[in-house]
Amino acid sequence: MKLSVIMPVYNRERYVVSALRSLVRQRDAADLDIIVIDDGSTDGSAEAVRSMMGENPCIRLFRQENMGVTKTRNAGLKLLKPETELVSFLDSDDVSPVGRFKADIAFFQADPGLELTYSLMMLVDGIDDDRLEPEPGSHFMTVRGIHLSSGIFSRRLVDRMGGFDEAFQQAEDTDYLLRTFESGPRFVTPDTVALYYRRHPGNMTKQADTSLREFMRAIHKSMRRRKADPSLRGVEGIFDVKELANWRFM
Repeated sequence: MKLSVIMPVYNRERYVVSALRSLVRQRDAADLDIIVIDDGSTDGSAEAVRSMMGENPCIRLFRQENMGVTKTRNAGLKLLKPETELVSFLDSDDVSPVGRFKADIAFFQADPGLELTYSLMMLVDGIDDDRLEPEPGSHFMTVRGIHLSSGIFSRRLVDRMGGFDEAFQQAEDTDYLLRTFESGPRFVTPDTVALYYRRHPGNMTKQADTSLREFMRAIHKSMRRRKADPSLRGVEGIFDVKELANWRFM
């Protein structure tokens, strides 16, 4: 199946090659189309991506002036190929675990009516960039959290949902996921770990004031939509902590 993965990049020279390697190692599971949009990086991010492209023609690189992550995600959606059947996302500092696509795409192959798989994520504070796995002794937590990379979306669902709300500076992904689940898609929640979310000093979500404000605005918009239209599906029970293990709150 043709799977397009959208990856926004902004000043992630240090991590983007690991993110791309974690995707291309799964080429046996899907006909991959990796759409990288460089959002006006001022470091060597674009050059790092180009270093991967010679041996991996499935990677497509596009550059634009800095417009922010929401518009960058929408730019990626506009670059989907007509033959794309499935759509996913990966942030340029995260890692897609080996076997993830094979495990979750099997659900679509078994059920042509399926529109979404929504799997687990592991927050981890140390990743071995050679093995593309959590470092021994790293702190981690496994959750069914709010993250685009947890989902593989059918093309018809993506087309039905439209783009990301560009009024959001952050939490555009939260808003998109809430709108998606409210619409009542046919979905499953496998226990596949869909991504290793790399905790590091540059995480955008550590901009606490902006992040919290935008997150609460997305929740408030969801509540208003459901109050106005009781036919919309609630999202209770979808998001859940699975394993705290030795997690260290930072």
